[in-house]
Amino acid sequence: MRLVILEDYDLASEWAAKYIRNRIITFRPTAQRYFTLGLPTGSTPYACYKKLIEYHKSGDLSFKYVKTFNMDEYVGLPRAHPESYHSYMWNNFFKHVDIDPANAHILDGNAQDLEAECAVFEKDIADAGGIDLFVGGIGPDGHIAFNEPGSSLVSRTRVKTLAKDTIVANARFFGNDLSKVPTMALTVGVGTVMDSREVMIVITGAHKAFALYKAIEDGVNHMWTVSAFQQHPRTIFVCDEDATLELRVKTVKYFKGLMHVHNKLVDPVLTMKNDLS
Repeated sequence: MRLVILEDYDLASEWAAKYIRNRIITFRPTAQRYFTLGLPTGSTPYACYKKLIEYHKSGDLSFKYVKTFNMDEYVGLPRAHPESYHSYMWNNFFKHVDIDPANAHILDGNAQDLEAECAVFEKDIADAGGIDLFVGGIGPDGHIAFNEPGSSLVSRTRVKTLAKDTIVANARFFGNDLSKVPTMALTVGVGTVMDSREVMIVITGAHKAFALYKAIEDGVNHMWTVSAFQQHPRTIFVCDEDATLELRVKTVKYFKGLMHVHNKLVDPVLTMKNDLS
């Protein structure tokens, strides 16, 4: 497990974006061999997506041979609703890069048979050869995707009832009107993400500090579902200074002492310009 500590949100987001960029480029995706990327929504990945768009517009990165699978989607919210995760992904990322829309997979929260929709999503991931890199964020209660406290750590994609804390946290996107916040969602399971070949979780802000402590210093616990990734062979937690406030001083010192190693993952920053010319 790696813990990468950057000074602030913007630097943490940039490091994550550089890592995604380098992983795609070193994979050398082709029409016969796509790179498969798991993606989150919410406020945390916003700056990372902006950086990835910059890399695409500068000609350094292409998503032509990338397939994506998003973590979750609200149940019952129209796809065109500004707060649906379909809208979020298209407005904040997909429409600004060269990904084929057929390769951008997002769960349909309005499917007639929600359980069948979840089963098809799992099959689509398997048919794509599994996920090479799953990028995630967490809530203050340590949930990843919509795997709320108490979720099974071997869970698969399914329908999930949202916890009250999650509904309250998401109310800011719905005019702070709790009655407008969806109460159910479709979400990948903890086991779904654990099956990925690599996982990168971005955690920023003092309000996520206790969750980061639970994620890396405390034991594996289904009440803090992000803690499951202690047992993944290739997990990277990327955080800012504020998110480390609940960690032991010696833990922070230890991982900061490894930054010269971690930075080799993103320096040099690779480019596709020669490949695309």
